[in-house]
Amino acid sequence: MTLYLVRHSEVVAPFQNCYNGHNNISLSEKGLQDAAKLADKLKDVKFDAIFCSDLLRARQTLKQLSPRTKVTLSTQLREKSWGVHEGMNFGQIEATGIRYENFTQWVNALDGESINDFESRVMDYFNHTILKTDAENVLVVTHSGVIKIILKNIKKLSLEEAFTLTLPYSHILTLMI
Repeated sequence: MTLYLVRHSEVVAPFQNCYNGHNNISLSEKGLQDAAKLADKLKDVKFDAIFCSDLLRARQTLKQLSPRTKVTLSTQLREKSWGVHEGMNFGQIEATGIRYENFTQWVNALDGESINDFESRVMDYFNHTILKTDAENVLVVTHSGVIKIILKNIKKLSLEEAFTLTLPYSHILTLMI
């Protein structure tokens, strides 16, 4: 199986560089243009299966790809929920009184879904749905955190190593599984 993991394209300005989680926000104009460029990069790949987060930013990215294959939307491919911290950037979160001491402390200090629950949700879907398909070329359009959790498990990285990886908007990561 060849797995194409795609991070959604750029979101509207107020939500860039923020912990967006389950916020259902749209792509910026640049994001829509970048998604169209993604489509051009992937135009020669025939996807046998396509999975996508149900959140708007992922769906808008996928729409630009003009998929000809049935798409499976899933809440399991959503970004980690950050609860009351969703839509905030690092500085705004620190202004609430939470100080960054180290990665584990920071992730555990923020509200919302626990990192363990997030990882379990993503990997359960990945292992029991995505990997169970008999497809040769699989496209997954999702979020940075979801891709990092998948990489953590496939490449046997620590959580901190996985989350220090840089995955810009519209990033395509291709893996042979």
